[in-house]
Amino acid sequence: MNVTVLTGAGISTESGIPDYRGPEGLWTRDPDHEKLVTIDYYLADPSIRERSWRMRRSSPALSAEPNPGHHALVDLERAGLLRLLVTQNIDGLHQKAGSTGVVELHGNMNGVVCVGCDARTTLPQAFERIDAGEPDPACVECGGILKTTTVMFGEWLEADVLGKAIGAAKRSDVFVAVGTSLQVQPAATLAGLAVEYGARLVIINASPTPYDQYASRVVREPIGKALPALVKELIDEAR
Repeated sequence: MNVTVLTGAGISTESGIPDYRGPEGLWTRDPDHEKLVTIDYYLADPSIRERSWRMRRSSPALSAEPNPGHHALVDLERAGLLRLLVTQNIDGLHQKAGSTGVVELHGNMNGVVCVGCDARTTLPQAFERIDAGEPDPACVECGGILKTTTVMFGEWLEADVLGKAIGAAKRSDVFVAVGTSLQVQPAATLAGLAVEYGARLVIINASPTPYDQYASRVVREPIGKALPALVKELIDEAR
């Protein structure tokens, strides 16, 4: 049995990281928040960049720990059933839990890159400069704009990263979408692609998604409870 898993922000809410579109989501509470992660606004407006850096500096993701949902996917990998773990998240909690076969569609928040010369540094190094009084630190190499190594709205996903995800979706026997609204493209199309190629689709999400009608099972229970139960079921089924 080959299982591909796609995770979204919902899997990390039980670790204390707010999602985007849920009842307590970042964009639900503050619609203007989307500008902080949209590349055109970020590049054009220094005040947006300063707010974005303050958001990163106070992010609960910095101290978050993996929850039972993350650990369940480690169990699935160790059982030899996980073809690929594809995540829309940038928090690194899958790796922190012990997952190794992770494809990060939207990058990772722990790195920093210059949009001008591609010079690289780390998030802690950027924070040191912010704490020292630079609200919008510039690249030390060329003076260009710095951003985290994440894919902002308006940026293209890396072709090789997306290609790995598409390949895994096509070759899946089971495709599990966890904590994702399945509204952000092209990640959302992976679920439909998996079904098109014959996979069984399971969706674990608090709210309805556009792909619920194609799923063999839709689960609305908390992910920390539902995902470990599903993983156990898949492992038992494969024996």
